[in-house]
Amino acid sequence: MGHPPDASVEELLSAARTATGDELRSLTYFTEEDVEQLYLRSDLSRTADLVGFAESERHGFHAQSLYADTQLGDYRFTVRVFENGYLTRVIANGHGIWVTTDSMEIDRFEELASALASILRSFDPA
Repeated sequence: MGHPPDASVEELLSAARTATGDELRSLTYFTEEDVEQLYLRSDLSRTADLVGFAESERHGFHAQSLYADTQLGDYRFTVRVFENGYLTRVIANGHGIWVTTDSMEIDRFEELASALASILRSFDPA
């Protein structure tokens, strides 16, 4: 596995740029065995621990089977919210991509998370 074909790299990057515009920070391809950063915005340093990120995002391969056949339907993607931006992971057909972006408009997710966190803070887990 390893590296996607060059045409696929361009297609992935084009799709990410179309969806995120100037907010695109990075694009990283990964499999169960390999990880490769395909794009990093020029104003960012290459200090990210790709292997550490990959270890975390690889859990998505296992999660797909855990979530199979639930009433929620098929797993589609994961969004992780950070102080300075977002990470979106998509896995399909045994390989995946994660995209990091600057903060973008996702007010509904933030409102939902805030409301749920407030409720969770209001009681102690038994």
